[in-house]
Amino acid sequence: MTAPEAGRGIGNGDSSAEETTTFGFPRDTFRILHVSTGNVCRSPITERLTRHFVLERLGILGGGLIVESAGTWGHEGAPMEANAEAVLAEFGADASGFTGRELLDEHVITADLVLTATRDHRAQVISMGHSAGLRTFTLKEFTRLVRAIDPTTLPPLEDGLVARARALVRAAAALRGWLLAPTAEADEVYDPYGAPLTFFRSIGDEIHEALDPVVTALTGVPARM
Repeated sequence: MTAPEAGRGIGNGDSSAEETTTFGFPRDTFRILHVSTGNVCRSPITERLTRHFVLERLGILGGGLIVESAGTWGHEGAPMEANAEAVLAEFGADASGFTGRELLDEHVITADLVLTATRDHRAQVISMGHSAGLRTFTLKEFTRLVRAIDPTTLPPLEDGLVARARALVRAAAALRGWLLAPTAEADEVYDPYGAPLTFFRSIGDEIHEALDPVVTALTGVPARM
């Protein structure tokens, strides 16, 4: 597979890179793929907020972590919705250089963790095959599972961000049958496409709330107050 296009991932995905980064992380990568419908609203917000939160915690974008997004009916080559850009700006996150993508087999094959906006998106990803079932969750489902994981059972950051991330996904998958959603709607992030900025803000807040414990678990560093 080729490296992700510029601006899509954390780190450059260059296989010719040095063996370790500034933090001593291994060269291998861990890919997070965020999936929604059009890849112009929810998944771009989630992609860029994930990158922003990692940068806040670690001070760098790297460590083998690559964050991408795509849409099950992706608007290939389309810009992010203006209201989505506005929401990201309010969080201080970078929305520049984004273009929409249609979800392809190669995206699922190379992803180590797929986080979807809804249960329907999750079902569509899993239906593509590629042994995606154990690494595909809705965003809110994954958050619920991550909250139940004892962080001391995960590899320390000194062992590498990739090793910690892979252990986190395995632990979440093991818990999935035990920690069910209180309601079906609890695992959904609804589509703000065409809605006013106020609704985009509410969706941005939902995504922020769901991502915060996930990024904390990935990095081992809590959000700055």
